[in-house]
Amino acid sequence: MKDFTLKAYTDLLQALISCGYNCTSYLNYLEKNLQGKPGGNQDSRVAILRHDVDKLPLNSQAFAKIQNALEITGTYYFRVVKESFDAGIIKEIAALGHEIGYHYEDMDFANGDKDKAIKLFEEHLSKIRNVAEVKTICMHGSPLSKWDNKDVWKKYDYHNYGIIAEPYFDINFNEFYYLTDTGRSWNASGVSVRDKVNSKFSFPVKTTSDIIDHLKKNKLPDKIMFNFHPQRWTNDYLSWIKELFLQNSKNIVKSIIIKRS
Repeated sequence: MKDFTLKAYTDLLQALISCGYNCTSYLNYLEKNLQGKPGGNQDSRVAILRHDVDKLPLNSQAFAKIQNALEITGTYYFRVVKESFDAGIIKEIAALGHEIGYHYEDMDFANGDKDKAIKLFEEHLSKIRNVAEVKTICMHGSPLSKWDNKDVWKKYDYHNYGIIAEPYFDINFNEFYYLTDTGRSWNASGVSVRDKVNSKFSFPVKTTSDIIDHLKKNKLPDKIMFNFHPQRWTNDYLSWIKELFLQNSKNIVKSIIIKRS
């Protein structure tokens, strides 16, 4: 199977559904499971579908339509930069029943100044909330930046802004298996600068076909969070090749950063 195509993405979702996973947004999971409180109507198997809209929002729109056709939902975290933020697409994705969140990078914008960063966070959160409801946020990794965007919360508290959760802080990754396509592969730690979690889970996964094979053999945990970057997934041959070469070039730079850190 050719990887990082809309067909591969659809095949993965269909495999999850056929294996009994409730494919859902982060917010829907939190609300259904009462944020881990006793007595909640918890899913026996759940796959949280998270999408970081770093750029090419039309690709995320295509993902949202595929999910809608399968009667499932996902979470779409939008940046406020022009490569990502598109009010029309955000509204359309929200209208399909998906969650919209803020993919924040305000420590980068503020050059590491937490006080400036929180003011920018307030401004940018308001910008997205003028388009759609936002109850969860997620940091943008910014691999080429020296700032970790999560560090703003060392001084401030996102709960004070009507935010109920941030996955890097509010998911127990010893319960959830985390799968990310950062680096245009799956869980490629050697080229992932910040998109990492501490977890007890470790499986030999490189391709989407590997994940589907593990699912069919019932090898994966009952709780999974996926992190997709939709700009990497396309059926258009030229766009697919372009993304392949661009990402391979980026991976060389990121691997050097990781080795030097």
